[in-house]
Amino acid sequence: MKKKIVFFLLISGLSFSQQKNLTIKDLSPKSEDTVFPVILYAENPRVENKINTFLQVDQLEYIPGSAGNPFKLVSTGTTSYFNYIYFYNWEKLETPKDILSIALDGEASGAYPEGFSIWKNFDLRTGNVINAEDLFLPGSAKIVENIIQKQVQKRIDDFLTELKADKNLSEESQEQISIYENCFVDHTLGYIEFYFGKDKLTFVAGRCSNHAMRALDDLGSHVVEIPYKNLEKYWSPYAKNLLSGSEKIGRTSFSNKLYKGTIDGKYPVTVLINHINEDNSFSASYWYDKNKKLISWSGKLVHDHFSMTENDYHSEELKRWIPRAIIEADAKGNKIIGTWQDYRTKKYLKLELEEL
Repeated sequence: MKKKIVFFLLISGLSFSQQKNLTIKDLSPKSEDTVFPVILYAENPRVENKINTFLQVDQLEYIPGSAGNPFKLVSTGTTSYFNYIYFYNWEKLETPKDILSIALDGEASGAYPEGFSIWKNFDLRTGNVINAEDLFLPGSAKIVENIIQKQVQKRIDDFLTELKADKNLSEESQEQISIYENCFVDHTLGYIEFYFGKDKLTFVAGRCSNHAMRALDDLGSHVVEIPYKNLEKYWSPYAKNLLSGSEKIGRTSFSNKLYKGTIDGKYPVTVLINHINEDNSFSASYWYDKNKKLISWSGKLVHDHFSMTENDYHSEELKRWIPRAIIEADAKGNKIIGTWQDYRTKKYLKLELEEL
């Protein structure tokens, strides 16, 4: 009990003041459809650079420092999502001192216009994205997922009870009942939005309806708030250090991390590894620092070994993608070492990367 008291006193005493030297401004050119955050953190320029690089590459598919308008791809529907994407607002949330949580609101316009809210969380000691999976002990992640799933299911069940209490169900109510009775509730940590608050972690699970049925979905997204004190026995060492203000970092997953290095020892590159899925598949983006043009990799990570493909073009004749290169590499501490092999010439070039 004494250790618990000390831990939460540390959180209260060290962690709940906002970061005095971190500010956020709007990325230029700002308009009513392009309100996007830029981090200013003079105390740690490396962290500032990592956060801004991640946000702009991840959300805008734009590399900071490259030519042109950062919003060109999202505003013309020419990103990999093939949607027009607008950003209307951002907000810096109140968090423990070593954490930056930013909420972004916008709209994606494809077959159906779709408003969205997303949250991005960063470790201000390193500039890395905070992945939900890294916050909990390996054996405890399922327990936390079950807590979330049960709360979502209870919210749905309570609303179903309310709907079914009407003895003269309208056609609309019957359609609503069908939506909620068939709702997906098996949310896992890797596929759920979350953000930090002063004394609680908030998870936001996706709604029950699809695009076409959204107008009938009165519940919308499912918000699950869990106080930090209720999660203490599930925290990983990384989470405990992060929340208590400790400088100890420890190893975290490869998801959403930036790496810098070279191909063939002479071509500087930067790599962003995206979220690694439960089946170990993932995608990555990289660019040569000289020309700053995004190139995609896709592959699998198994036992710290990366197997990836860089596609060249799609053959209409063969009905498949033709590779540009095959990448095989191993994680060694904070480095990734391997080869980039030209698919046509079969020539091997050395790949050397180190976590930024």
